[in-house]
Amino acid sequence: MTAESVPNPTIHCSGVTVQFPTQAGSPQTVLDRLDLTIPTGSVTTLLGPSGCGKSTLLRVIAGLIQPIAGEVSIDQRSLRTDGKKLREMMSFVFQESALLPWRTVLQNVMLPAELRCMGRNKATLEQAYHWLEIVGLSKSDWTKRPNQLSGGMKMRASIARAMTTLPKILLMDEPFAALDDVLRSKLNDLMLKIAEEQQCTVVFVTHNISEAIYISDTIAVMSEGKIARKLPIHFDEPRLPKLRSTEPFARTYGNVSDILFQAVS
Repeated sequence: MTAESVPNPTIHCSGVTVQFPTQAGSPQTVLDRLDLTIPTGSVTTLLGPSGCGKSTLLRVIAGLIQPIAGEVSIDQRSLRTDGKKLREMMSFVFQESALLPWRTVLQNVMLPAELRCMGRNKATLEQAYHWLEIVGLSKSDWTKRPNQLSGGMKMRASIARAMTTLPKILLMDEPFAALDDVLRSKLNDLMLKIAEEQQCTVVFVTHNISEAIYISDTIAVMSEGKIARKLPIHFDEPRLPKLRSTEPFARTYGNVSDILFQAVS
């Protein structure tokens, strides 16, 4: 089950500057004239230490934060002027699952369709069923509430909820950071499977080097509110778990680690 045939979007950030007020009253620059192009249909990971502006940039792309200068455009349409229409192409997966505690898993997954006035018709229900199955939640889980789910199950439900509206842009802010390494690896594979099925453009935030290498077509290393380096990642497709134990993966890890260290030192 796929989205209707719409060209995948290219995201272009030009001169994006964001400042936040400090307790002292003077502004703190979080993004500083940042330039970045995210190719259509790619998985681009924003990698860097805490405080470098990764999550802020993701929220700027989502239209949740307005820059004081610069612009984000999607397929040459400005987020400032066409924001409402462009945001309909996006879904956001946060670090916390953000499931509503009084709704069942299925009701939570249906929420974006309801908010977009798509209702609970047969088509939207079928989309919800489809993505719940894709993320590996059994029918017995669909009637559970969030307090009955493990952390991994909550995140699977959150991903299913994001995909139900068939986004062309999937924004993910460290969604697996709180999970153990084994579960994180499984959900990395799930995310790649979903990106392939939906053929969407993915922007993923992490500070985990191994995760960034495994899932990415491109890694954008961030430092002090700018893109310090862009690194293409070339491995055979599909990417399988055994890749992590190969010599090319280890060599790439060392290269990315060195670049990250240089960027922040």
